[in-house]
Amino acid sequence: MTSLWQRARRSRSATREIGTIDDYAAALAQSLGYGGFSALGITQSQSGQAAEKAPTDLPGYAQLFATNPVIWACMVARMAVFSAPRFTWQRLNNGVPSEMFGTTELRLLERPWAGGTTQDLLSRVIQDADLAGNSYWTEHDGDAVRMRPDWVQIVLERRRHPHGGDLGWRRYGYLYQEPGADPVFLWPEEVAHFAPVPDPLATYRGMSWLTPVIRETQNDNLMAAHKRRYFENAATPNLVVRLAREVTPEAFAKFKAKMEAGHRGVENAYKTLYLGGGADVTVVGSDFKQMDFSAVQGAGETRIASAAGVPPIIVGLSEGLKAATYSNYGQARRRFADGTIHPLWQNAAGSFAPLVTPPGSGSGAVRLWYDARHVPFLREDARDAAEIQGIESRTIRALVDAGYTPESVQQAVRASDWSLLVHTGLFSVQLQKPGSTDAPALPAPTEGGS
Repeated sequence: MTSLWQRARRSRSATREIGTIDDYAAALAQSLGYGGFSALGITQSQSGQAAEKAPTDLPGYAQLFATNPVIWACMVARMAVFSAPRFTWQRLNNGVPSEMFGTTELRLLERPWAGGTTQDLLSRVIQDADLAGNSYWTEHDGDAVRMRPDWVQIVLERRRHPHGGDLGWRRYGYLYQEPGADPVFLWPEEVAHFAPVPDPLATYRGMSWLTPVIRETQNDNLMAAHKRRYFENAATPNLVVRLAREVTPEAFAKFKAKMEAGHRGVENAYKTLYLGGGADVTVVGSDFKQMDFSAVQGAGETRIASAAGVPPIIVGLSEGLKAATYSNYGQARRRFADGTIHPLWQNAAGSFAPLVTPPGSGSGAVRLWYDARHVPFLREDARDAAEIQGIESRTIRALVDAGYTPESVQQAVRASDWSLLVHTGLFSVQLQKPGSTDAPALPAPTEGGS
């Protein structure tokens, strides 16, 4: 008798009959021939793990985003630039990227939900990836649906080698379950999985860039608390007050209360301290200048920005502003764009490709890509733009003079693809043989001319 899971695998378009995790575990056990499955753990008798459960630290990372100004600045900078382009189709001519164009098939990414835009979509994508290392999306009733990363499990299946033995894991699908709701199983081609930084301990799961700098964020929060305590305690270093041995405990307690009432707190800072006979004051600890507080805090901020792939000068951190010049900012901007943003865009385009159908279905000559030509952050300055336009105009003139059609020349220069050039069949005089009948007739000399 055909098992439930075999029927689901045989017809992926059919209505799914898996309503609970128990159904899912039982069906998967029958399909793969494993035993020992539990309802929630998806454990097995063989060694290994049958499901990669997403990290459960998303709420904690979200709290860091809301409370740590350095992390907030880095994530907002990444989000502002990452969400700026638009999706487009790019034609591949003999494997070479060529012209870009748009079709109605991109509506899901241009209007992902009612009132939503591509910028809204990409903002949520990069935010999930920054906090959880993964961003999961699927299509339902014409809308792009976000699946919270910590509610998604990647279902794996053992790879069986023909000669015996196991050969790693294959991504079988995704299991999404909201608290208190029924689970939903999705096939890999139904999910856009964006995981720009792979987790070294997982096969398909991504890792947040915040993971290696958690200690730095904790230190940064402690330094912020240190500054607050410093000002709350009269904006002065710690003091030790010694009194004579003859002072009774009652007199000491009264002296302490009176001193704190008159000299503790920001409102009492910098007041002159008057002490009675027998009292001695000694300063302990060090102030911000003595401990070089700004350098210590700036180093931690730089490490956080480095993990985010954002140059400190871009987000206005102290270490970056020390070397802030127009040329340095331009170099930092190009480093941020070329080393961080463009790889993220390329990954996002490949990740969302399963959710849209390219024009001319079945053709491998078109791919989902991104158009960043109108992103303000990536615009070159006026001088560079003028130089590029000057080079392009001279190239167009030379190609037209060589006999290529103006339309094909414009397409080839715009796409940087010389295979788009179409020749008219006409050649210049310099390329024709002497005495050729195809040579254009020279104009007759005018009277008095030579």
